[in-house]
Amino acid sequence: MTSMERVLTTLSHQEPDRVPLFLLATMHGAKELGLSIKEYFSKAENVFEGQLKIREKYKTDCLYPFFYAPIEVEAFGGEVIYTEDGPPNSGLPFIKDIDSIKTLEAPKVSESKVLHKVLKSIELLKQKVNNEVPIIAVAISPFSLPVMQLGFDKYLEIMHFRKDLFQKLMQINVAFCTDWANSQLKAGATAICYFDPVSSSTIIPRDLYLETGFEIAKRTISSLNGPTATHFASGNCLPIIDLVAQTGTAVVGVSANENIAEIKNACKNKLTVLGNLNGIEMRHWSKEQCYEIVKNTIYNAASGGGFILADNHGEIPFQVPDNVLQNISEAVLIYGQYPLNIK
Repeated sequence: MTSMERVLTTLSHQEPDRVPLFLLATMHGAKELGLSIKEYFSKAENVFEGQLKIREKYKTDCLYPFFYAPIEVEAFGGEVIYTEDGPPNSGLPFIKDIDSIKTLEAPKVSESKVLHKVLKSIELLKQKVNNEVPIIAVAISPFSLPVMQLGFDKYLEIMHFRKDLFQKLMQINVAFCTDWANSQLKAGATAICYFDPVSSSTIIPRDLYLETGFEIAKRTISSLNGPTATHFASGNCLPIIDLVAQTGTAVVGVSANENIAEIKNACKNKLTVLGNLNGIEMRHWSKEQCYEIVKNTIYNAASGGGFILADNHGEIPFQVPDNVLQNISEAVLIYGQYPLNIK
């Protein structure tokens, strides 16, 4: 099977030839090209080449042209801070006064130079692999983006006490997210990873999610021209999994803090499960640990399809050694062949 056939089969809750592997490594492409992280993300061609090298080296079943989360606030005019050994982060929030939300306008993707880099990398990957490999693009959910736009404290303030501003910001962000996601799909992305950590049960209770992130996800996902995978970026989701299944998404990225067997059972024939290897602990795994953890995860979640092995955050830390990623890949080839025969 090609990677695309393998993934589509498991999305249909059937068993392909083996468990699909999504090694969502973004910064490791810089290592492969001998570049700093800042230089790596400065050109679409670097990410294009880096992703191809990662796929060839680790036999991963997707291409992941995700640059960094704050590229979206960078499009709004926000600051991005680079480090030598970690993902670029957003600087001080660009919304200083919450009342300025009243006049805030979403950037147009067609006019954004920073976003064009991502679109070009997607176009180059699509030209290279056509439909043989899924290309997974990323959009931060309208409900989670405000943490970078105005900071957590001000966001909680408008969420609870200035609902007029909250609704205005959601309107702006839904329009931007829709434009951004659909532009990536048009460029050649197969699906959108809809990152929504603020909606996770780790951050807000179910009742608040039902009133906010849930409704916003339904509205946004229904406007996209392709499938989505909702990812809570290490946050828990079991208490809201029934609601997530109603948003229109096809896949859910789940936390290493939750029981993968319980998650899989709750998602059966509703959602494909993506996860849930611990990226932080992964930095120190021995070969034996890689094999054992991959084997146990597959044993608990992969029966009947509907499961993709990946890390639990959607971005593998830069500090994870190459040999660990290689060992994970090898373990999938050993233990992930269908029909499963794990003892």
